[in-house]
Amino acid sequence: MKSRTAYLGLLLAFALILSYIETLIPFQTGIPGIKLGLANLAVVLCLYLFGWREAMFLSVVKALLSGFMFGSLSMIIYSAAGAFLSALVMIGLKRTGWFHVPVVSGAGGVFHNLGQLFVAGLVIETYGVVYYMPILMVAGLGTGIVIGMVSSLVLPYLQTIISKGNL
Repeated sequence: MKSRTAYLGLLLAFALILSYIETLIPFQTGIPGIKLGLANLAVVLCLYLFGWREAMFLSVVKALLSGFMFGSLSMIIYSAAGAFLSALVMIGLKRTGWFHVPVVSGAGGVFHNLGQLFVAGLVIETYGVVYYMPILMVAGLGTGIVIGMVSSLVLPYLQTIISKGNL
């Protein structure tokens, strides 16, 4: 149990480091909400290494802490909604056993953006945000698939390390 907690702490630290690195990358598209989603790598890894409870916990805590450290209250609200919905969808798809990691992660990217659009619609109280949906879905799918491919490459090594109990 102690090592599991240590690994989850390392994944959270990894997620926060990736969140910080993402703030340093000058990635401007002109469309609000499009991000690389680097920190979601930690969530995908957690889902496949430890399970759904830990992944949901990591996803929400990552959204809260990265918002406090690198953003604002509004960022926390948008990010937490997207993170929660994304984690829910990824958990559901993984549990079916039908989908590979990049597909699960890609769906997570799409639903992260949909969660943020839902909150934006509630906050702004207009349906104009719907016009962003196709672009955000394509961006979420693309970045999610890339994150999933990286996860697929890294997972076997982490599973070996964890099974041996070495860090």
